[in-house]
Amino acid sequence: MTLVESLDHLVLTVEDIERTCDFYETALGLERETFGEGRTALRFGQQKINLHPNPSPIDTKAGNPTPGSADICFIAAVPLEQVRQTLDAAGIPLVAGPVPRVGALGPVTSLYIRDPDENLVEIATYD
Repeated sequence: MTLVESLDHLVLTVEDIERTCDFYETALGLERETFGEGRTALRFGQQKINLHPNPSPIDTKAGNPTPGSADICFIAAVPLEQVRQTLDAAGIPLVAGPVPRVGALGPVTSLYIRDPDENLVEIATYD
């Protein structure tokens, strides 16, 4: 029996919060949010990505937070071709794709890009 229901947020350690926000706003349409004492997050649906600067003054963080160490997957709200057109228009190169993969709920088709810190970002649609 699992004791958790869903993922609420994850944290990315980044070199430049402004550059990261600009990228995710342009590439994926995520919304910037300020919370707490001037902290920054990127919101989408009922989830968010909290951003920690490198180095981070926050006490509760990963043991070895490192920019560029994440590999994350988003499920697109629009057809993958529309995602690709948006990425192309923004000058964001593909690392790979479209390629078949398997997501949490079954087969997906994915595009891969890298964010400003070189995190691998997968954008997928369920088949």
